Amino acid sequence: MLDWFVGLSPVMQALLGTCFTWFVTALGAALVFFFKKIDRKVMDGMLGSAAGVMIAASFWSLLAPAIAMVEESGGITWIPPLVGFLSGGAFLWAIDRLLPHLHLGFPTKEAEGIKTSWQRSILLVLAITLHNIPEGLAVGVAFGAAAAGYPSATIGAAIALAIGIGLQNFPEGAAVSVPLRREGLSRFKSFMYGQFSGMVEPVAGVLGAFAVIYMRPILPYALSFAAGAMIYVVAEELIPESQAEKHSDIATIGVMLGFALMMTLDVALG
Repeated sequence: MLDWFVGLSPVMQALLGTCFTWFVTALGAALVFFFKKIDRKVMDGMLGSAAGVMIAASFWSLLAPAIAMVEESGGITWIPPLVGFLSGGAFLWAIDRLLPHLHLGFPTKEAEGIKTSWQRSILLVLAITLHNIPEGLAVGVAFGAAAAGYPSATIGAAIALAIGIGLQNFPEGAAVSVPLRREGLSRFKSFMYGQFSGMVEPVAGVLGAFAVIYMRPILPYALSFAAGAMIYVVAEELIPESQAEKHSDIATIGVMLGFALMMTLDVALG
C-alpha cells in the first residue's frame, strides 16, 4: 500500500494527503449528529492539542528541513528560514485583516476583517477556514520537498505531517459544527458547514506542491513560509481560544500532548 502511494506524483500525494486531513475535519464535524454541546474543558483540551501539533510540525516537519536544505546547498543558513517564516506570518496577518470571520464565543458585532453583512454561521466557518490554509500548504510543500530529493525531506516525514495535521483537524471540525447546532441550525447543515471549513486544504496543498516542484530554489523559503503561517494561527487564535474560559491547565496539557504526538510521528516516520 505504501509503495503504491510512494509511486504517485508529489502533486497527487499532496492531494490525497490533504483529502485525508479534510476527511478528519468532516469526522470532527460529524460529532454534531451525536452532541448538541461539547464540554468546554474537553474543547479547550482539544484546541490546545491542535496548537501543540502545529507548533511541533512547524519545527520538525518544516523549519528543520528548510535549514538542512540551505546547509546542503551551501547558502547562508539562517536567511531563507528567517525570510520565509516572517513572510508566512505576514501573509496570515494580512488575510486575518481582510477576510471577514468570527471567533467562537464572540458576538457578531466583533467579527474581524472587512465589514460585511454575511450571516454569523458563514463568519464562524471562515474563522476555521483561515486556520486550514497554512495547514494544507504545509502538507503540499512537504510532499513537494520530498520529491526534490533532499535527504532532510522524506516521504515519511510528509506522511507524518499529514497524519498530525489530520488529527488536529478533528477538534476544528467540531468547533464549527457543534456551536452552529447550538445556535439553531439543523444537524445536517451544521455538519456541512463544519466539513466545508476543511475544503481549502486540498486546494492549498496542491498549490504548495506545484510551487516547490516547478520553483525548486524557493523550497526552503516555502517550508519556512508554511511554518510561519502556522505559528501565527497558533499564537493569534488557537491558544487564546483554548484559554478563553480560564481552563489554562487543561489547554496547556493539551499543547504538551499535541507537541509530543507530532514530534513522535515525525521522528518515527521521518
